[in-house]
Amino acid sequence: MEDTIRRAEILIEALPYIQAFAGKTVVVKYGGHAMQDPSLEDGFAQDIVLLATVGIHPVVVHGGGPQIGQVLSQLGIETRFHKGLRVTDERTMDVVEMVLAGLVNGAVVRRINKFGGKGVGLAGKDGNLVQAKKMRIERPGDEVPEVDLGQVGEVSEIHPEILTTLISQGFIPVVAPVGQGRGGKALNLNADHVAGRIAEALKAEKLILLTDVDGVKDKNSHLLSSLTVSQAESLIADGTILGGMIPKVRCVVDAVKNGVEKTHIINGTLRHAVLLEIFTRGGVGTELVKGDI
Repeated sequence: MEDTIRRAEILIEALPYIQAFAGKTVVVKYGGHAMQDPSLEDGFAQDIVLLATVGIHPVVVHGGGPQIGQVLSQLGIETRFHKGLRVTDERTMDVVEMVLAGLVNGAVVRRINKFGGKGVGLAGKDGNLVQAKKMRIERPGDEVPEVDLGQVGEVSEIHPEILTTLISQGFIPVVAPVGQGRGGKALNLNADHVAGRIAEALKAEKLILLTDVDGVKDKNSHLLSSLTVSQAESLIADGTILGGMIPKVRCVVDAVKNGVEKTHIINGTLRHAVLLEIFTRGGVGTELVKGDI
């Protein structure tokens, strides 16, 4: 009986959050190891369907780097990186688009629909959703002044009309980070940045980045449950936030500065991490807010 009562108490704990966020939009960037474990994949899909069922509007933006790498290897196509960015020639871009907009996107949609959701798959170029420009990386003082990454881009504009239309009809948009560049050319985009810019365009209540770590940590490796924009910028400046966490933190900082109410960096390898972050008092990762905590 005590166990049964505890289950009821968990539901009651979630009640004020359900009431507060009903009718609001939550953008979730889905990637990392959470996309490679069937149990975690099912758990994520259940989380998204539950959000939709209680009246929250989830939008999923997914990555797929490991899956791209696997298919390129199977096809005998060499993969080259520059500072963590995949150099994307035309042949590689064909594979990127096939994997992201086809295989991975379809798998996420199928799982959401398996649990009773109404998932709809999109690429960023569908409906002119994500307009992009070719990424340019300069090399000051070098004989070759610019690194050519091929069809790697960065977001220039978001046109969210297709998303708002789908959301208004009860669908769950699932977006692959393939944008449309000049002349209609497909560009390979960073999924975190796409999620952030979509959250800004939709004035989302929350942006959640699923990662393979617990969140942002201090110099003693203790998890920081809450940060303000100024605190996050200070931690980057003093070297506490390092490496691959820097672009993620800058992504959520930009989102908060541009109208997203709260942003979260959480560990997607924790089962039901999305629900735990949204519907419990303590959450499970790091939340970032604009002003004082």
